[in-house]
Amino acid sequence: MKKTALLNVALSRVIAGLGHGDILVIGDAGLPVPPGVELIDLALTPGIPDFASVLRVVLSELQVERHVLAEEMQKVVPPGLVEIERLRGKLGKREWMPHEDFKVLSRSARAVVRTGECQPYSNIALISGVTF
Repeated sequence: MKKTALLNVALSRVIAGLGHGDILVIGDAGLPVPPGVELIDLALTPGIPDFASVLRVVLSELQVERHVLAEEMQKVVPPGLVEIERLRGKLGKREWMPHEDFKVLSRSARAVVRTGECQPYSNIALISGVTF
């Protein structure tokens, strides 16, 4: 059995398959998943699992070089943004872009992880780094 916190088979498989520069998106319950992009649906009910919990567990396995957030997140300040700030040392360089551009970026993701988060703009694109 795995020793790390991440037990979800599909999510663990995707992370193991990421290469340098690949994108993994963690999104709220309302983020559209582009056609052709794998959906890993963790949502059970509104708020479960929450964005912050999913992000913490993903970061236990994924080496991140940089991350991308929607500019609108700065105005709404969802609870997930507090966790992103707390974890900033594990997230590399930050980039901001309009939410519409974020949705376009999602088209090139290897997968979108759907959470039960129902706070607007609780989305992050994680760009994979390398451990060496």
